[in-house]
Amino acid sequence: MTAAQEPSHAFDRRTVVAAVGATGIAAVLTACGGSDQAGASEAVKPAGGGGAAAGGGAALAKTSDIPEGGGKIFADRGVVVTQPTAGQFKAFSSKCTHQGCAVTSIANGAIHCPCHGSQFAVADGSVKHSPATEPLPAVAIKVTGDSITLA
Repeated sequence: MTAAQEPSHAFDRRTVVAAVGATGIAAVLTACGGSDQAGASEAVKPAGGGGAAAGGGAALAKTSDIPEGGGKIFADRGVVVTQPTAGQFKAFSSKCTHQGCAVTSIANGAIHCPCHGSQFAVADGSVKHSPATEPLPAVAIKVTGDSITLA
């Protein structure tokens, strides 16, 4: 069959297939988009979100639970609480800034990510060992007496 003999419905099939493809791409782009406001609100939430993490509430730990020069990971809350020096408490997201893995240990003044070996300082969340290039984001905490809560 030559091009001149091609049935007229062949063009219609191509048009339909192209239209379906374009509709699919539009749907994907719409799903990936969103308002700037939604993205901004996600950026300020502590990792792990929800519950008391969103605005205080139940205590994370007692100050005596956090070793001096080290810290403790609260995986369920997405937070690492450290005590760089006696009586000074800091908190950071437990989500590694390299590829989003959860940090799993704290040793020798560093918070360790098992995925690619990134390490972060317990004092300020700064990168001590790459491949991460950004520090762990700080998370606000409140120390009242011997109790530590998310602020």
